[in-house]
Amino acid sequence: MPEHLRPPLQDWVAYALDSQALVDDADEDGVERTICLRLRIVPADALHLGGSKYHRALTTAVGPRLLDVLDALLAYKAERGVNDQAAIRLLTDILDEGGSVYRVAEGCDGLEERVTPSVRDAVRRTIADAAAGAAVGSAADHLAAAWQAAYGRSPDPVRAYSEAIKAAEAAAHSVIQPNNAKATLGTMRGEIKNARHKFRTVLSTPAGGDPVAPVEVVMRALWEGQTSRHGGQTPTTPETLEAARAAVHLAATLVQWFVSGAVVRTP
Repeated sequence: MPEHLRPPLQDWVAYALDSQALVDDADEDGVERTICLRLRIVPADALHLGGSKYHRALTTAVGPRLLDVLDALLAYKAERGVNDQAAIRLLTDILDEGGSVYRVAEGCDGLEERVTPSVRDAVRRTIADAAAGAAVGSAADHLAAAWQAAYGRSPDPVRAYSEAIKAAEAAAHSVIQPNNAKATLGTMRGEIKNARHKFRTVLSTPAGGDPVAPVEVVMRALWEGQTSRHGGQTPTTPETLEAARAAVHLAATLVQWFVSGAVVRTP
């Protein structure tokens, strides 16, 4: 947390907490208390300073804790359907102009690390296309969850990787194994291996080449890279954040291929 960002972000927390949409006359400290509880913040009593001890704890947070407060406050607003675009624009401006490595997430429900705009926009477009595609099930929801778990304020690599695989499975199911209700990325790879002639892609393939090989390679990389899928006698190895982020982009590629019709089943 650069020192130059601390005062404007603390001011934003105070501004957001004073939003009329969050004020509850029946429970004056409700919002602040809830966020303090979620973040395990123990507010210190300082009666001579005046005001709510919960409010003071949130508006005087510093460093990583201040980022946690911003993230939690955005999530709280989103949960309750508070669409305060003025506050979102103000926070976006502060983070952008201050050169923060964080930005407001697309859903305005938290913070996320900045990613190269072209890369972020490509994944965002894939999520939107998947949401509009009836044949790819819940691929959009899983890919969005994977992105948030990989790039959010509190990244969860294991969940990010798991959601990435689910996104790819949802997108590929109707093309690769439509009649297998229990299809997984593993069984779909087996289907491709045993019946390559059933599938084709729009990718140009040299004479005698294998048109479905690129799809198989990406599916294999995503599937075999998950280290925490099963337990055993040896310790389970959780995915690293770097591996999880790579998995999200592999999954986004697969989802885009299947949503766009780049991979099809031959008649």
